Amino acid sequence: MINKLKQIFILLFVPLILSFNCGETGSAGQVKENKPDLKSMKDSIRKPLDKMQLLVNAYPDYIEKAENNKIYWKDGTTMVYDDGKDKSYEDLLDNPDIEDMLSQEYTLGANWDIPPAKNFEPGRIRNEPFFRKMYGDSKSAVMSNLTTINWFGTSVQVSTVNGVDEQFKSVIAELEKLPSEFHKYFKRTAGTFNYRKIAGTDRYSAHSFGIAIDINTDYSDYWQWDKSMTYKNKIPIEIVEVFEKYGFVWGGKWYHYDTMHFEFRPELIIK
Repeated sequence: MINKLKQIFILLFVPLILSFNCGETGSAGQVKENKPDLKSMKDSIRKPLDKMQLLVNAYPDYIEKAENNKIYWKDGTTMVYDDGKDKSYEDLLDNPDIEDMLSQEYTLGANWDIPPAKNFEPGRIRNEPFFRKMYGDSKSAVMSNLTTINWFGTSVQVSTVNGVDEQFKSVIAELEKLPSEFHKYFKRTAGTFNYRKIAGTDRYSAHSFGIAIDINTDYSDYWQWDKSMTYKNKIPIEIVEVFEKYGFVWGGKWYHYDTMHFEFRPELIIK
C-alpha cells in the first residue's frame, strides 16, 4: 500500500515541482532564475528612430519632430538625419551627418573605459550646420545670442540659446559647493566664447557657438600639447559629474583627450 502511494505521489507531484524549477542550474546544484539580460534587450530593440528622438528631447525649442530620416525644425525647414554614406574616421570629423553625432554613446560618471578606445570620443563629432541652425550661422549671429556671466570672478560670454547660460549658472552653483581642494581645477578658466576654427582643420570649435568652456590649463592635458596618444588626466571625476548633470560632455572621455574641455551636448546626456 505504501509503495502504491509513493508511485502516485511521484506521478502527480514531481512534474509539478520540476515545472517551478526550470531555470538554469548553477554551481553546487543551485537553481538560477532565467532572467533576461536587460542591457541586451535594450540594445536589441534600440532603433535609429530612438536616437532621433533624443534630438527632439534635447532641443525642444527648435526641433518639432524627427521621423522618416529627417529632422523637422520649428521654422518649417528640414535636415537629413542619415546620409547613408560609409565614412572613415577623418570623414566622420570633417563631413558628419546628424546621425554620426550620435553614433558613439557617451557614458556618464566614473564607470567609463580608461583609456578610451582608439577614436572613441562621443561629442567630438559635430554636424556644423546643425549647430549653426540653433546658435547662429555667423560670428555676429552667435554674438547676438550671448550673455555675460560671472565664472568665479571672471566675466565670460556664453549662449542664451537652449538655456545654455542657465545651465552654466547651475554648474557654477554646484561646483562652489565642492570641497576647497577641488576649486583650483575650475576657478581659473581658459575661456568660453571664441569664434575660431580648430587648429589645423576647417572645422569650427564648439567655443564658436558659446556652448563650451575650458577650465584651468595648469591641471589639464591635451593630446596636441603632449604630441602623444598616451592618455593623461588630472581633473577629478567629481567636477566632471557636476558638468554632466547639466548637459555637458567632457573631452577627457575622448581618445584624443582634451581634459580642460566641457561643451553643452544634451543629446548625448539624455538617456
